[in-house]
Amino acid sequence: MRMILRLTLIIAIASLTVPAQSDDKTVVDKYIASQAKRERGAEPDDVRKTIEGDLNHDGSPDVAVLYTIEGQGGSNNYIQYLAVFVRKKTGLVFAARTSVGGKNRRGIDLTSTKDNVMYFDTMDYATGDGSCCPSIKGTTTFTLTGGKLIEKRGRRP
Repeated sequence: MRMILRLTLIIAIASLTVPAQSDDKTVVDKYIASQAKRERGAEPDDVRKTIEGDLNHDGSPDVAVLYTIEGQGGSNNYIQYLAVFVRKKTGLVFAARTSVGGKNRRGIDLTSTKDNVMYFDTMDYATGDGSCCPSIKGTTTFTLTGGKLIEKRGRRP
């Protein structure tokens, strides 16, 4: 009897946590799909990177999303964006977005969050790189401050 009660409790707890993760993904998917439609582009498969962490100093796990929109208006362009969604009682809510990289700008990779800061590795273009490939490794950070994403280059914990 105890075993059945424990198993029932485990299943009940698991069922409470799964919908929140599913709801989070739905909020992010809907937001990015809407932006891609406005830009007349598309989000490529398997490029998005999502990391949870407290980004607004309230103790709740928020979500940072690095994603790409490509093919704007039929072009061969692509832009990388960082979007932050903060956790409210009702679920995730969009807080801020900014472009952070893209074709002929820089490549950027979201690596971690710590103490309300999002950390990134970057690849910038050197003079003479042309439109091929960025070659200068670097780092940068972003913080959510006053409803905006603020960048500070070259910062690491």
